[in-house]
Amino acid sequence: MFVDKAKIYVKGGDGGDGIISFRREKYVPNGGPAGGDGGRGGDVIFRVDEGLRTLMDFRYQRHFKGERGVKGRNKSQHGANADHTIVRIPPGTVILNDDTGEVIADLTRHGQEIVIAKGGRGGRGNVRFATAANTAPQIAENGEEGQERYIVLELKVMADVGLVGFPSVGKSTLLSVVSAAQPKIGAYHFTTITPNLGVVDVGDGRSFVMADLPGLIEGAHEGIGLGHEFLRHVERTRVIIHVVDMSGSEGRDPFEDWQKINEELKLYNAELENRLQIIAANKMDDPQAQENLEEFSKKVREVRSDIEILPISALTRNGIQEMLYKTVDMLDKLPDAVAVEEVEQIAERKVYTLEKKEDDGFIIRRENDTFVVESAKIENMMKRMQLNSHDAILKLGRTLRHMGVDSELRQRGAKDGTLVRIGELEFEFVEGSSYF
Repeated sequence: MFVDKAKIYVKGGDGGDGIISFRREKYVPNGGPAGGDGGRGGDVIFRVDEGLRTLMDFRYQRHFKGERGVKGRNKSQHGANADHTIVRIPPGTVILNDDTGEVIADLTRHGQEIVIAKGGRGGRGNVRFATAANTAPQIAENGEEGQERYIVLELKVMADVGLVGFPSVGKSTLLSVVSAAQPKIGAYHFTTITPNLGVVDVGDGRSFVMADLPGLIEGAHEGIGLGHEFLRHVERTRVIIHVVDMSGSEGRDPFEDWQKINEELKLYNAELENRLQIIAANKMDDPQAQENLEEFSKKVREVRSDIEILPISALTRNGIQEMLYKTVDMLDKLPDAVAVEEVEQIAERKVYTLEKKEDDGFIIRRENDTFVVESAKIENMMKRMQLNSHDAILKLGRTLRHMGVDSELRQRGAKDGTLVRIGELEFEFVEGSSYF
């Protein structure tokens, strides 16, 4: 089954906790703190594997979590950093942030990789908090939580040549004739509902990858029919073979068909208008086809004089070899990645951004007789601190006093015994105390 879109959840590993420990060794009085730091959590890394062709694996596994860092150890030993989690994706995968729609990465080459969710930092052990005033601190930190997000993966098929055209013009039949691919073929519209890939051996030692793409109809750029499910795959192709039913078997005009499809490509992505194109005038085995071809060629030349019009019959295989030679000659003159050249330049460009300083602001609101303090900095600190020791509570109290929280509470009318809540922690306000 061909799967070209998936929504998944990723989370970097949490950092390991720091620990509280003291050196205890014979003949070493006052050994001091010896609690080590926790290890860093593992990153979730997406890496391109050219052996993959679809996003099928993500249909069954939608959650990816990094490993947690190891807790610190005594004797000031650092906990081990967690191994990174590697997620394999096919070439041509675009990774988007589900919340903002922003493109995180566009990976096209084998071995390319990007960190999607960073692991959290390890918590500091009590050896880090030793000072001249407090030589035996009872303070340690929990590991930082890993980054988490929902992302959307979109696969754009990596093929040298893309077959486009209205439904039932013979694209699948053409692919089955020139390659070993076995696409579903039927005498009805939308026989092909997912892209089919085939390797075409031209016969002179050269080869290329051809994609039979689902049929287009008018309004596809707005999502009508298969719409965007098809059009995004055209962007990757280096040469477009536009298959036209020259027999007019369904009562349509070949020239109007060609114009309508080109207009859909242009409206979806203006650059596709200038993509190298070959017109494969198919079904030339039909008696009416030759007359239609003459009229078609005359009209096309009035619009574009540089385009190749090659009469073929996928059924009888007439003209097929000449078309393959012409196609591979075009490909030889193009760079290997003409369709993704600009995208890769953007992907390789390093962008430096200034990290925002943590907001020191806070908000105090009242709920009945309780004061509620809201502050990202304080709540983050409380998540990290192991608030089960006297020293940790003292440190929290000093931070609140330094930020001006206690003076603001006093101005709001807080007195001895007033309940104060920060996050999930609730305590009593004590007037004149260095902590709550």
